[in-house]
Amino acid sequence: MAIIYATEENFDDKVKDGKVLVDFYADWCGPCRMLGPVLEEIAGEDHDFQIVKVNVDENQPLAQKFGVRGIPTIMIMKDGEQVANKAGFMPKDALLDWVNNA
Repeated sequence: MAIIYATEENFDDKVKDGKVLVDFYADWCGPCRMLGPVLEEIAGEDHDFQIVKVNVDENQPLAQKFGVRGIPTIMIMKDGEQVANKAGFMPKDALLDWVNNA
């Protein structure tokens, strides 16, 4: 499943159905660049959730709406509602365990 890129205008539509892992990131952020390949690898596998990325520099009001203070911030949405969030890099196994248990 491919990674989906969302903007302030289409975010609600992208996260309205099922479980979604949302990654708030910036291109200049070192830990974000470390997390990117992990998310790409996960997206290439068969999981029961989608991955949506939001560039905080291009979507500041959306980041503010969700209280993003540090990046990367990753959150889990279920049917459009936020159910969990964490800030910082997570290795693949820890990330999958966190998402699957949310």
